[in-house]
Amino acid sequence: MEKKKILIFIDWFLPGFRAGGPIQSISNLISHLKDEFDFSVVTRNTDYCEEKPYPDVVSDEWNVLENGTRVYYFSQKRLNRRAIKRLILDEDFDVVYLNGLFSIYFTLIPLYYLKRIFSLRLDLKSSNKKVIVSVRGMLGSGALSIKSSKKQVFLSSAKIVGLFSNVIFHASNQEEARQVRLYFGHRQKIRIAPNLSKKQPLKLPLKKEKNKGSLKLINIARISSEKGLEEALEILQKVKSNVEFDFYGPIYDKQYWAKCEKLIQQMPENVKVSYKGSIESSLIHEKFNDYHFLFMPTKGENFGHIIVEALSAACPVIISDETPWKYLEERHAGWDIPLNKKKDFIEAIESAANMEQQEYQEWEQGALKFSMEIIHNDEAVEQNRKLFLDL
Repeated sequence: MEKKKILIFIDWFLPGFRAGGPIQSISNLISHLKDEFDFSVVTRNTDYCEEKPYPDVVSDEWNVLENGTRVYYFSQKRLNRRAIKRLILDEDFDVVYLNGLFSIYFTLIPLYYLKRIFSLRLDLKSSNKKVIVSVRGMLGSGALSIKSSKKQVFLSSAKIVGLFSNVIFHASNQEEARQVRLYFGHRQKIRIAPNLSKKQPLKLPLKKEKNKGSLKLINIARISSEKGLEEALEILQKVKSNVEFDFYGPIYDKQYWAKCEKLIQQMPENVKVSYKGSIESSLIHEKFNDYHFLFMPTKGENFGHIIVEALSAACPVIISDETPWKYLEERHAGWDIPLNKKKDFIEAIESAANMEQQEYQEWEQGALKFSMEIIHNDEAVEQNRKLFLDL
């Protein structure tokens, strides 16, 4: 039986890593389903917040990655409406999979031409070409708080003109499906399928030394308000134990970064904070061996790949409750805490700092066990398979 052909549009993709979750989501999706579907990816030839093209790809042509995935890397010079239209006309596909709602070149322009070329204005069943739009957490309150007025105007206008009519929305969970209905109406067609974790063999973690009264924390995320770095720093200013906090990620918002720098300068003597720059995704798993807990009071994650990566490296987490990962304390995998309860964050950090070696090792095992439940989830794989089959 011939494989279904899936054409994916996404702003940034491998070998990029600075855009974080969306790259990981698509990479994992392809890794799990590449034997059943024929995936091709259209993206930029640069990483997030970078201008220099990737050194080992051919721009404005199809490349084939080691896993067999075809990838078209647009250069900035050639990325325009005409080129996108030509690519859509030239490609043979069954499904187009668009990532996010607001990208001009990788969602809106492709959707415009797909509607014109394949008559998607008509009943979806009348076209043999299907379009899936993945929400990617962009309707969450944290994401919408960035450039809020512009996004609200866009969403209202999109609903009025029917921009996303006759497409299928991919929601990663019931809450995201609710958000789609809120902004685009209850008649909107939605498929629910959780993001997939990275396929990786179980690696036994290195034994980390844990002394009572001290703690090493790590955060890996782009530096922007929705990721909660400012809140993390405010919380750490109130901690009494000896804490080292290292954070990694590209600087997305320079004004926001300036606010964070001021907070860093105001840290008490017992808290040491260091910005370590960006880190390649291939190095992240091993990096968790140097830290006791991931600390990330994020304003919202529809999955949180970095959280699952930490857990799989036997690194428990201290996070907000704005992610899918709940009841962490009873699993001895960490804490999930409401953002408005900073006192509870402080208490969690103090509790983590006061752990001795044996207790901390129990939490390491709790994190690892929970990660295995997430990673080896056959039902999640099946839901993603049906995303492309049940159309």
